[in-house]
Amino acid sequence: MDLPIRLAKDSKTPIYHQIEEQVKALIAGGHLQAGTALPSIRALSKELEISVITTRRAYLNLEQQGFIKTTQGKGTFVAEVEADKKKEVTVAAIYQALEKGIETGLRHDYSIEQIEEVFTEIIAKLKEKGEKANGELD
Repeated sequence: MDLPIRLAKDSKTPIYHQIEEQVKALIAGGHLQAGTALPSIRALSKELEISVITTRRAYLNLEQQGFIKTTQGKGTFVAEVEADKKKEVTVAAIYQALEKGIETGLRHDYSIEQIEEVFTEIIAKLKEKGEKANGELD
């Protein structure tokens, strides 16, 4: 199975952490169901063109956090993850993305008020786009 993982090798975020976060997002978003077989450490390392040690660390961390289970001789599988834990992962990812956006705005000398305006504008555009997609035009 190919995982839709995209690595930013020039990012300050360690590669193993990028893998962890993306696998968690795939699980929390319902794209990977409990019991789904994951690629072996070697296969994923080859696919992503990274070290086996890096992939092993990501898998180990995911297993310790309860997102995957490894069975000797059978492979690695998505674990049964509670809805609360999935929601926690989603909220954390959203929070992190918004925080990063705010920090970017501040680095570009935007005030908090200006950043709020941009945020409100984006939300309005997304709502409008969603209404058009759902045929809910006023």
